[in-house]
Amino acid sequence: MKNAVDSTKLYRIVFILSLVGLLVFILDFGFEQGKILQASIDGYYFVVLVAGIGATFLRYFQRLKSIKFKVIVFDVLSLALLFSVIAVHFFSLGDQTHWFSLNKENWVKFAIFLTFIREFSELKLDFNRALLNPAQLFIASFLAIIFVGSLLLVLPNATYDGISFLDALFTSTSAVCVTGLAVVDTGSHFTLFGQSIIMLLIQIGGLGILTFASYFSYFFTGTTSYETQLVLSDITNAQKIGEVFSVLKKIILITFSIELVGALLIYYSLDNTLFNNFFDHVFFAAFHAVSAFCNAGFSTFSQSLYEESVRFNYALHLVVIALFVLGGLGFPIVINLLRYARYLLINRFLGFSNGQNQYKPWVLHLNSRINLITTFTLLIVGTMIFFITEFHHTLEGHSWFGKIVTALFGAATPRTAGFNTVDMSTLNLSTLMLVFLLMWIGASPASTGGGIKTSTFAIATLNFLSLARGKNRIEVYRREIAEISVKRAFAIMSLSLMVIGFGTFCLAIFDSEKPLLSIAFECFSAYSTVGLSLGVTGDLSPASRFVLIGIMFVGRVGMLSVLIAVFKKEKYNNYRYPSEEITIN
Repeated sequence: MKNAVDSTKLYRIVFILSLVGLLVFILDFGFEQGKILQASIDGYYFVVLVAGIGATFLRYFQRLKSIKFKVIVFDVLSLALLFSVIAVHFFSLGDQTHWFSLNKENWVKFAIFLTFIREFSELKLDFNRALLNPAQLFIASFLAIIFVGSLLLVLPNATYDGISFLDALFTSTSAVCVTGLAVVDTGSHFTLFGQSIIMLLIQIGGLGILTFASYFSYFFTGTTSYETQLVLSDITNAQKIGEVFSVLKKIILITFSIELVGALLIYYSLDNTLFNNFFDHVFFAAFHAVSAFCNAGFSTFSQSLYEESVRFNYALHLVVIALFVLGGLGFPIVINLLRYARYLLINRFLGFSNGQNQYKPWVLHLNSRINLITTFTLLIVGTMIFFITEFHHTLEGHSWFGKIVTALFGAATPRTAGFNTVDMSTLNLSTLMLVFLLMWIGASPASTGGGIKTSTFAIATLNFLSLARGKNRIEVYRREIAEISVKRAFAIMSLSLMVIGFGTFCLAIFDSEKPLLSIAFECFSAYSTVGLSLGVTGDLSPASRFVLIGIMFVGRVGMLSVLIAVFKKEKYNNYRYPSEEITIN
């Protein structure tokens, strides 16, 4: 018993060492170091790596039989890397040409990060619903990441000419909330280190820090509490509590797989002459793949994809469209589509059911059907309208194929993607009205996008059609929409208009000289986490920037989630008052 307690304390000490090591390497990246200080930092790195190796061996000595095979594989690869880094960097063993340049500082920092992940994952994360409910925990995690991101972006090596804390806070909020609005140019203002921070914030913001932390903790420990599963089931929209970590695994695998394929396609769609070296080319592809799939809209080009060098690169545009459409569909729908594709392959094309009933009419869920139909209807109708209204305007100069791709891009990007292939400030007023509507609707639920969501818009549309037919309930595909879904839909719509209206009112006060159309556009873009702008973001006053920060945050976490987090939940009471109709029309 005493040995178990002592080893637990030892693991905690190693975790603290790795945590401090992570902070040290962040500061090492962020500041220029003198020779003496750099030698001290390298010495501390050595201590952290040795402690991490020792803690890993101790775990196997204590509980080898309980460690899963996948964890053993991870540890073997990690230990091989750690030993190689120590041997080459600290003892100068081996030629760097044959050791893939392992003696470079970045490999040491990567080894420190890997050690931190391993030690952090050994901690058992138990979320106490009595302390924080799921909505409060969700909001607190975003606030924490935004604040940490702001501190990282003000580090001297993150920018070329420095940045104020307000601008860093705005950029961090925009990245974590996957919005894309920027007060400074991402490509020219931030260094490679700063752009890497932004990419990391986008990735964490798109998936959520709780997704990463919870899954890796479960991956290494193999256990979790019932309370944790309840909280994660609310956050991930898992249908069954027992499926929570299976859903988390699928979300992570789908995200990284799509981003990897997208990065490869982006890489091969671009000319090498656009970049100084191979690494810049790879980083550009990775940055834009992450930004596109997470519907963030950040680009290292000053004019986004309207940059002259890629303005007519339709292959690149189609790849980016595919990425942000997939990201905007939502993980439950993508998972359901994969399951449906598997069902079709096994039962329809191969002609056998593998022991299962061949008749499965609801493999594709009602939620998926409604959101897919709404998504592609908006995409097709939006493309047609954009094509017609801009044919002799912003689409001038493109070929017929180019006009179609650009119109498709223009219809897809307002639904929270944020990239642009045309000059937004020159769009016709009729096109801008279309963009307003598409921004407000946004992406599908449980996705990386924002807006009121396609399901909300679909329920509202089905509701007024049902009322027009004299029906008191919404029926579609031989299913009835639950009353709570209808209530939530109209609550979300009302709250969104209140937040956007309040934001527009505040910006009109703080920046009265700005056109009302531009101000309203900024607020719609911020709330729906779109990132498109008519060019006034960088010229807004500090007060207006604070307002937009608040709107971006509320738009990402959801105003309804904010209210749930603030108000105390009422206990269920087994009574009902007499009902009475209110005059509406």
